[in-house]
Amino acid sequence: MPKKKDNIIRVVELFAGVGGFRIGLEGASDAYQTVWNNQWEPSTQHQDASLVYTARFGTKGHSNKDINLVPTSDIPDHDLLVGGFPCQDYSVAASLSRSGGIEGKKGVLWWQIYRILLEKGDKRPKYVFFENVDRLINSPAKQRGRDFAIILSSLADLGYVVEWRVINAADYGMPQRRRRTYFVGFLNDSVVAKKVKEINDWTLFDGILAKAFPFTQKDGTISEFDIEGEIQDVSANFNKGKKDSPFGDAGMMMNRHVFSVDAEPVYDGTRQTLGGNLVDEDFVPEEFFISEKELPKWQYEKGPKKINRVSKEGYEYVFSEGGMAFPDYLDRPSRTMITGEGGTAPSRFKHVVQTPSGRYRRLIPLELERLNMFPDNHTLHPEVSDGRRAFLMGNALVCGVIEQIGKSLYRFVFDEEPVSSHPIHIQRQAKPMLNLDLFGDEETALVINKPTKVYKLDMNKRLLIGYVKPDNQQYFLNIEPIKLYYTGKTKTFPSTIALNKLYYFMPYIKGKGVKDLYLIRIARIGNKAQIHPESNDDEPRLVFELEYLESLPDYKLIHLDFDRTYTDTVLGRVMVEIK
Repeated sequence: MPKKKDNIIRVVELFAGVGGFRIGLEGASDAYQTVWNNQWEPSTQHQDASLVYTARFGTKGHSNKDINLVPTSDIPDHDLLVGGFPCQDYSVAASLSRSGGIEGKKGVLWWQIYRILLEKGDKRPKYVFFENVDRLINSPAKQRGRDFAIILSSLADLGYVVEWRVINAADYGMPQRRRRTYFVGFLNDSVVAKKVKEINDWTLFDGILAKAFPFTQKDGTISEFDIEGEIQDVSANFNKGKKDSPFGDAGMMMNRHVFSVDAEPVYDGTRQTLGGNLVDEDFVPEEFFISEKELPKWQYEKGPKKINRVSKEGYEYVFSEGGMAFPDYLDRPSRTMITGEGGTAPSRFKHVVQTPSGRYRRLIPLELERLNMFPDNHTLHPEVSDGRRAFLMGNALVCGVIEQIGKSLYRFVFDEEPVSSHPIHIQRQAKPMLNLDLFGDEETALVINKPTKVYKLDMNKRLLIGYVKPDNQQYFLNIEPIKLYYTGKTKTFPSTIALNKLYYFMPYIKGKGVKDLYLIRIARIGNKAQIHPESNDDEPRLVFELEYLESLPDYKLIHLDFDRTYTDTVLGRVMVEIK
């Protein structure tokens, strides 16, 4: 197994937007290092996404050119190619070109991905990771599944095994109902491909995506077939004349053989809601509130309609649409965000919430960022308007999904647990001269609520209370969503504590006691150097990956049972004791 310092995955990010893939992958592991990225918005002079990307990550390795015009030789060799490429018509308009590539419909950016992979030859990346709309596996309407079959067959011809999932982020506790197709490919000679035994087991239980986002298969949905013929034949004939796509929303392709099923998500963790990601009302600028004069227009746009219309051909018809929630529900994940979220004009699709004071308002850009799990004010830039910030988020993906898939891929590549020093909520700011402290002169601190989660405490679940060593106390005094806690050397951890029974964790701070409650997400073997690299301490220790839940009003002293270091009990007992 490679040494820790050799665990590097060089990433090239296409169609980078404002860096959602980069945030998610860096949040998964420090091994992911973006060596080159490309972001180009056609038909616009003002390259907002590129401005934000370079403000956050710097200009090194950044390309703001039309990818159609970028020679493959300008793109560094890399291990992982990622991108959320636009959804278009993928039909093949011509035969193989003289160079051996595919000439697709002009402007279809999938063929630029194909071109880069093809021209990289034996230096093409071992891994690819792409995102697209959920309807990709069913499009186009007149030839269901053809587009996805073209993509899969072209990747197979380049030597990749591919697995995919249609994932709704909200099904796994994230704050937005955003369904997208994610697919990961790995070359036949990669370490991951060598771990595949049966593609049905890989799809259902053992694979990268099944481990990241567990599910159960829906009864009677298994589909198994081969994608046959040249890519041009696939384009012309795949599933022709049939009503439904043969692709389920979870599946795998190896050597052009496809296995797929429809998936039922399995998740029992914490959940985020729209209301849990809103900021304090006092922080919202006045222009985001809806006046009493404009309110009826919003109510009309959100309400049900039946409108008599006449087509271009002169036919009369009734246009109808159902009503939408007004205001939006605060106790559930938000609706899918679209690019038209910004602006003051009344709209059926924009989110509207009611504040504690009773007023109605639109969402501010910071809240839109939270719904995609970006760091607060990630898109804040003096040259980017609020409307464009909303557009950028409507085009973005949910960083938390990328993070979980990135962690899973890392585990398969290196056979160890990933560690990141850049969790997805941490602001990236490559250029300190970009002033984000817009309210630095305010005498009264503005309250900007942190995102909160929905969960129910189980007083019967086991709780571990652990002493925090002096060199780690400041780390735990700062409340962040995710923490790593390392114990003493493994031989000092009490053998009577059953790790598989532990559910909650409270850190014990010397001289203070306990206050903060965490959920234990993972208990594993690690070392101190993962948190304090300067220590060079690689001694095996137990490491708990923790998710912050809540805090007591004040610190409470409590007795530690094991060598004044640990207590293993149930949550209910401690809650009674400290009240």
